[in-house]
Amino acid sequence: MNRETTATPLFPAPANTPSWMFLVLLSCLQACSPRPPQPPDLVAAGRTDPVSADADDPAIWSHPSDTAASLIIGTNKVMAPDGALVVFGIDGRIRQTVAGLDRPNNVDVEYGLALAGRSVDIAVATERLKNQLRVFRIAPDGSGIADVTSPGNTRVFSDRNGEESAPMGISLYRRPRDGAIFAMVAPKSGPRQGYLGQYRLEDDGQGRVKATFVRYLGSFSGLAEIEAVAVDDALGFVYYADEGDGIHKYHADPEHPEAARELAHFGRAGFRADREGIAIYARDDGTGYIVCTDQLKGNSEYHVYRREGEPGRPHDHEKPLKVLRGDADSTDGLEITSRSLGPAFPAGMMVAMNSAGRNFLFYRWEDVASAGAEKLATGR
Repeated sequence: MNRETTATPLFPAPANTPSWMFLVLLSCLQACSPRPPQPPDLVAAGRTDPVSADADDPAIWSHPSDTAASLIIGTNKVMAPDGALVVFGIDGRIRQTVAGLDRPNNVDVEYGLALAGRSVDIAVATERLKNQLRVFRIAPDGSGIADVTSPGNTRVFSDRNGEESAPMGISLYRRPRDGAIFAMVAPKSGPRQGYLGQYRLEDDGQGRVKATFVRYLGSFSGLAEIEAVAVDDALGFVYYADEGDGIHKYHADPEHPEAARELAHFGRAGFRADREGIAIYARDDGTGYIVCTDQLKGNSEYHVYRREGEPGRPHDHEKPLKVLRGDADSTDGLEITSRSLGPAFPAGMMVAMNSAGRNFLFYRWEDVASAGAEKLATGR
């Protein structure tokens, strides 16, 4: 004998409840149910050992001949004596810890500073609670870093007070025509105009590095703060992330006739959290990509823009090529190189701060390029 059966509802309606009301209730319950986490578009190919307290910002140094011996230099962003620069190998293992820095926020690397009659590569960190820069010479063989800061001669924002004098973000610029090296520095807080400070880095005559003020530049929305700064040495542009507003672009050369003019203001839509780390994948033909972090908990996202702009409009970066979900938590600092870093990273590397792990994650550029619908170029 055939019997008809009726499935019992998962959420049975109370007696005398109108059917339309029950459907509304069921719809609300379904909408409020937790959704499974979305898988990342990018999965890290490597990661560093954790720092002791608070990882914040990475920089990449490429070895001139043995690219597999290149280094990642990251900040441990706490007060002295534990504040430090931490040097990692491409395998992610800690090679050196230089402690005693007073809340080092960000760090960047530049090549070919004239110092004591030699050309040296340097790493420069912002020392927020000392209101100064700390400069380190990178050993040519990649064996470590050594402090070459000129005592008392790297103070920044000396004419400002409070948080407006406290340096956070930094990016270094090497001017192609003469090799002069500058630091672009962002403070914890600042005015609506002239937020960033630009300082020339030079030998103080004693084989150590001094910083000389050059100019203030850059507009600020007044929302949140500005920390992430990136410079495109070859094309001569500086980009910085106004956390609650967008990405700004200016000429990096203070002597450019239009040095004070804002060239672009993009990345104003599509972000769900703060605009944080910003970095550039630079190809030798002038093309490449600008990548900016959307600092989301659990799986930060990375907005990718065309470095060269749109055809005939080199400062039009408004439309992102793609947005990629990574597997790093609340990414703050970000760095990218298009240089080969050995067999594991032949087309370059993206390094992202990973808050939950107190470390930095390594991504192969090939993986960044192939993720999502839009395929990106690799190689230099």
